[in-house]
Amino acid sequence: MTLQDRAMRPGVTNPADAIAPHVSENRFRRKRFGLFRELLLQKCAGKTSIRIADIGGARNYWEGLRACWSDLPLEITIINIGAEPLDDPPFFIRPGDACDLSHYDDNSFDVVHSNSVIEHVGQWPEVAAMAREVRRLAPHYYIQTPDFAFPFEPHFRTLFFHWYPEVVRARMIMKRRHGFIGPEKTLTDAMLNVQAINLLNKRQMGDLFPDARIVHERILGFSKSLVAIR
Repeated sequence: MTLQDRAMRPGVTNPADAIAPHVSENRFRRKRFGLFRELLLQKCAGKTSIRIADIGGARNYWEGLRACWSDLPLEITIINIGAEPLDDPPFFIRPGDACDLSHYDDNSFDVVHSNSVIEHVGQWPEVAAMAREVRRLAPHYYIQTPDFAFPFEPHFRTLFFHWYPEVVRARMIMKRRHGFIGPEKTLTDAMLNVQAINLLNKRQMGDLFPDARIVHERILGFSKSLVAIR
């Protein structure tokens, strides 16, 4: 699944939103964005323009949260596979692959932001490549991803789904639709869907972002997502 595919999927992308999309989506998103705002206020105070790279993001995400950042001098570059370039300040849309952003120099931005993207970029080599790009593009970053430890899988919207072996998950989505995905007619298609989403745990996030603080976002006592903040 490419980042473009992810952006085109309907619905929500995190466990709390999946449990109660009409009630909790905006509440959890705003609370989560509060962490990002805190980062901006701490690390970018006094800047006349704060250059943000949103990797794999979407403009409607920022528009929905405009009240949370409209008082800040943000310059938001949204990078996504297949995106059509567009300049509409404060938004700047650019095409790009999260795993290879070599056309941007080191520290081209003040802060990198990414919300529920890193679990979609591929297997470990691709995940590690995205992490390296994040760490070099800006001195500060905010990377959120669903927590593997949370029992509800947010994309397939099924309890314990991600804890089953891959072949079991594939057979499950061949039998019926799970969340956003399925039913699939062939095992090949089912396996491609299963392997396109790779949730991370705290230890993996710590390894990918060794200079970051890993924050847990919790619901009902469970860690439903992880946020790496530097």
